[in-house]
Amino acid sequence: MPTFNFKKIDISYLDQGQGEVIVFLHGFLENKNMWQQTMVAFQKTHRCIAIDLLGHGQTPCLGYIHSMEKQADMILSLLNHLDIKKFHLVGHSMGGYIALAILEKKPRMVQQLVLLNSTSAEDSEERKVNRERAVAAVKQNHLLFIGVAVTNLFSANSQKKLNAIIEKLKIEAQAIPKQGVIAALSGMKIRKDRTFLLAQGTHDILVILGKKDPVLPYESTKALSKLKKVKLVTLTEGHMSWLENPEAMQEALNDFIRA
Repeated sequence: MPTFNFKKIDISYLDQGQGEVIVFLHGFLENKNMWQQTMVAFQKTHRCIAIDLLGHGQTPCLGYIHSMEKQADMILSLLNHLDIKKFHLVGHSMGGYIALAILEKKPRMVQQLVLLNSTSAEDSEERKVNRERAVAAVKQNHLLFIGVAVTNLFSANSQKKLNAIIEKLKIEAQAIPKQGVIAALSGMKIRKDRTFLLAQGTHDILVILGKKDPVLPYESTKALSKLKKVKLVTLTEGHMSWLENPEAMQEALNDFIRA
């Protein structure tokens, strides 16, 4: 497994295939391996890179708050190390927030952007309060918090159908250190609204949403599709489209990136 040294910590990543580059960014409580099947589908025609974000997977923490900007700087340093100048960018949930920070920093490097179960909006005041409560819960019992949080990412229907998969995800997520969970929650809480980047209409952007997403309000987020050059694909289930609607998600990615 290749690693890249960034500010004295080793960043773990996958690098597979050849061709135009697609960079995949996982979400909160996930890791780079969530993209394995998606990468298999693309790697005959594209070079696919998936990165363990700060404090997740096999990448250690870097300070007490992992802001979206700090994550973006890490990713851009890795891509510079790999001599990558242009890339498609796919981000799930928190990965989408980081993708937008990359787009703001280096717009000429980004060919297309996919926000998977993600949004360009900042946290609402209510959501910020919930982040603070989550941090308190993590400090009290971070394994219990992770178990509940992972389950609550799925629609009610998926919770019944995908119980074994959800339990496996919980075990993987519980390997994330307490500080990694807190640093991510704190970073998401302070992220800024980047809807202006979508409104500029300079990039083709795909937004994939779950109609029954328990954590990302569908009705308000789908309004992004009214912006120039933003395409919306609506799937039937929750926040974890890569597991709840895998075929439909893959089809949407194929249609967009291969267009």
